Amino acid sequence: MQLTIKEVSRLLNVSERTIYRWINKKIIPAYRILDQYRFDRAELLEWVNSRRINVSPEIFSSSGGEEETPSLGEALQRGGIFYRVGGNDKQDVLKEVVGLLRLPEKTDREFLFKVLLAREELASTAVGGGIAIPHVRNPIVLNICASMIALCFPEKAVDFGAVDGKPVHALFTLVSPTARVHLQLLSRLAFVLQQKDFKDAILRQRPREEIFSALQKAEATLDMKKGKT
Repeated sequence: MQLTIKEVSRLLNVSERTIYRWINKKIIPAYRILDQYRFDRAELLEWVNSRRINVSPEIFSSSGGEEETPSLGEALQRGGIFYRVGGNDKQDVLKEVVGLLRLPEKTDREFLFKVLLAREELASTAVGGGIAIPHVRNPIVLNICASMIALCFPEKAVDFGAVDGKPVHALFTLVSPTARVHLQLLSRLAFVLQQKDFKDAILRQRPREEIFSALQKAEATLDMKKGKT
């Protein structure tokens, strides 16, 4: 979804003048279309998360389509949690992660790996604090019928080119069959990573059951906030 200056101003709880100043300083990702600026919601979410900016819960919502979006817990159950993932650099770790994804047998994993790598070369998916969310800019059809998120903990921290300069200790890899579900899951993930208990569980690489428990509580917080808007 392409957002306007006015919409971004409301979502970020700042003035339109501030948004224009950020654009002029090339701080915020924006596109100029026919003398007007537009913002991609997914890119804005990544930017907000990396900058740790407090925003309106409305930014975590998306409209359209009839397909039901799974909870993060359901998507993570499908994708799985993996510890001590090998690799000495970003490319090696992404290769290992793609190999671990629970994809259909005929999925072209090499193609998916190249697309994820190309996305990283375009702009790092590291969101700061030792966490990255590898995903493609636009979802690709991989003959999957259900979205999934795989959480991988590299055996060695890896440089992902994060804004805060910190190496990555945890990767959430998102794969979904539609753009709408992709955006909604990315939105929810960006929110729960701002919740202290869940983020602590990730950074401490807690056991699977503890991570799922913390995730359930974090998602409940998001649903409560959305219910009040």
